[in-house]
Amino acid sequence: MKKVLITGANSYIGTSFEAWAKEKYPEEFEIDTIDMVDGSWRETSFAGYDAVFHVAGIAHADVGHVSEERKAFYYKINRDLAIETAQKAKRDGVKQFVFMSSMIVYGESAGLGKRKVVTRNTKPHPANFYGDSKWQADKGVRKLADDSFHVAVLRPPMIYGKGSKGNYPLLAKMARKLPVFPDIQNERSMLYIGNLCEFLCLLMKSGDGGIYFPQNAEYVRTSEMVRLIAKTAGHRIWITRLLNPAVWVAGKISGKVSGMVNKAFGNMTYDMTMSQAFEGKYRCVSLVRSIHLTEGKVK
Repeated sequence: MKKVLITGANSYIGTSFEAWAKEKYPEEFEIDTIDMVDGSWRETSFAGYDAVFHVAGIAHADVGHVSEERKAFYYKINRDLAIETAQKAKRDGVKQFVFMSSMIVYGESAGLGKRKVVTRNTKPHPANFYGDSKWQADKGVRKLADDSFHVAVLRPPMIYGKGSKGNYPLLAKMARKLPVFPDIQNERSMLYIGNLCEFLCLLMKSGDGGIYFPQNAEYVRTSEMVRLIAKTAGHRIWITRLLNPAVWVAGKISGKVSGMVNKAFGNMTYDMTMSQAFEGKYRCVSLVRSIHLTEGKVK
């Protein structure tokens, strides 16, 4: 029985992991959660836990309209709180610390027509304060690792699933409503929440440390994901290259417009050889099934 403490209450990843572990491994995990909003967690002993899973943090920043005070708050939560939590876990004798970093530490995706493949030799280079706050935490917690304190850092790509926030809900809304959608040939690494939860279970059962790059078994093309969502929702949508010139023009407009185009149709993938941890057994849900599950069409 592995005793796990989730540091950060009501997070999408934390609650999803707890539900997954209880369903798939009911006899192997005992999971508690502690709220990090006030300072009372500092008075709670972490002793007796095999692993601390740190999910507290701030995401989805509008990096173009943020005050210096707000930026400082991102560093306080994403960097300082993570490192302080890891320090406490180590002092209290916890054997494994699992930290959710992000693919964002490698910067923004490549624009239309350009490829960006992250390999093990790619150096992190955050493009903004949000990415840098995650990168600083990523480095900070790994410095604490030793033979008796294993630090596992995950740098996942975009995570999606039922109830997820971020880009997926916006894409799904368009897929259910629009009559047509551009057929841009792009590639994205993505990670279904169920595959992430299975990865976390295998990782915590192993007790290992290191840097990990979990992703789905297949890359995703934005237009293909839109087609799958629309089909699952019973909505007819025409995926056509006739709209591609308009997308290319929009991608040339500096500022928010090109940023939105890049988010939707840019290219950014992990080399698949980086994601073979646990022999890839965590990839238990295919892309098609993950869309069905996310859209609530199957159990």
